[in-house]
Amino acid sequence: MANGRSVVINGDLGSGKSTVSRLLARQLGIRRISVGDLYREMAARRGLTALQLNLHAELDDKIDHYVDRLQGDIAQSGERLVVDSRLAWHFFRDAVKVHLITDPVVAARRALGRPASTVESYGSVDEALRGLASRSESERVRFIERYGADKTRLENYDVVCDSTRAGADEIAARILEVLDAPAGPHLFIDPQRVDLSRAWESKGTDRVRLGYERPRFFAVEGHDAIAAAARDGQTLISATLAAPQL
Repeated sequence: MANGRSVVINGDLGSGKSTVSRLLARQLGIRRISVGDLYREMAARRGLTALQLNLHAELDDKIDHYVDRLQGDIAQSGERLVVDSRLAWHFFRDAVKVHLITDPVVAARRALGRPASTVESYGSVDEALRGLASRSESERVRFIERYGADKTRLENYDVVCDSTRAGADEIAARILEVLDAPAGPHLFIDPQRVDLSRAWESKGTDRVRLGYERPRFFAVEGHDAIAAAARDGQTLISATLAAPQL
């Protein structure tokens, strides 16, 4: 790794964190650790789903304390790693922090396509959509209450990448592009997901700046460049965040 820093990856459920983190670890020649795998194993041992364990963790802080201690120990080890974890960005202070996002319906379809297990299984896209949203919100609230850390705030990250249509190879390539770049967040967003109706400065510039009102992006600058990218079938467009999100 050029800058000697670990890379920590979190993001939406169903956004492809596991696939991207494995690919990055291979390309960088360093070890990958998945805290999500550990969490799912904890749920399975208790005969719970991942959502049920999340809800249980809201009442029993021993679960979070155990995972926190583990992540803290890993962060202090000094080993260069790729870490797949929804809260590693909070503990790995000096790491390159990557956040993956995806369209909720796409994430639900991906979750539905996974082999059924005692940890997480759904019978329909609608059920998966509701289950993923509930699980994600449970985590978001718990992280805010216990750590003052909102995983949905894009300003927490160095790189934000949209996996709605982009494949793991393209996402990994984009992350590698900016490993040594100045602090971000550097946005790589699907142009088809950007609302163009609110662009304040639309014409005559290739610079793309986006506003964010969770879960939607809207164009602040670069309307024409975004529209052209969408027409050309590009899956990602490079952008910057215009202002702190609402």
